[in-house]
Formats: sequence, C-alpha cells, structure tokens
Amino acid sequence: MMSFVSLLLVGIMFPAIQAKQFRKCELSQVLKDMDGFGGIALPEWICTVFHTSGYDTQTIVSNNGSTEYGLFQINNKFWCRDNQILQSRNICDISCDKFLDDDLTDDMICAKKILDKEGIDCW
Repeated sequence: MMSFVSLLLVGIMFPAIQAKQFRKCELSQVLKDMDGFGGIALPEWICTVFHTSGYDTQTIVSNNGSTEYGLFQINNKFWCRDNQILQSRNICDISCDKFLDDDLTDDMICAKKILDKEGIDCW
C-alpha cells in the first residue's frame, strides 16, 4: 500500500509530458502558420516532419554526440539546452524538453529561427 501511495504522489507532483502522435491532416492544421515561411510550403514542412520524427512529439534521437528533440528534431548543441551539453549555444533560449509536449508553439518559433539561420537543408 505504501508503494502505491508513493507512486501516486510522484504522479501528482510530476505530471507526465503530454505527448502527441499527430496524423498528417491534423498536423497540417496545426502547422498552417508555417506555410510559406522562408519560402517553404506547408507540404514540404509536413514531409520534413514525417521524415525527422514520424509526427511524434516525443521523438528523441542521439546524433554524433548531441541529441535532437521533438517533431522538428531540434538539436541540443545549438538550439536548446539540456543537461547533456552544458555549453549549448541555446539560440532558441529554451529547454529541449519543451519540444516533447503537444504544444507546438515553441517548436514552431524555434523551427523558424533555424530556417532563418540555416535554411531547410538543416533538416
């Protein structure tokens, strides 16, 4: 009984990240503000997200000593901070775990910064 109460308290104190596995049409609606940004049409964004994360907000991939997070696979070496790379440039000024939830607002803001600085080939 004691372990159940402990587990319940942990669940209350640290709620789970609300992740989402998007469907293509649903994601198109969410990303509609990205359409045309930097000359990139919405279908290209949808294709890019599919090939980087499979439309899954909790995708985490290790890549050559760094880690990439979320739908857009945003890298912790340059764009966000985590406890893995303490000297991250953190250009988007955000914790990497923010890219793992179902709110894509911060993901899209950072993706636009990446596009402005690196172009679509960054993906």
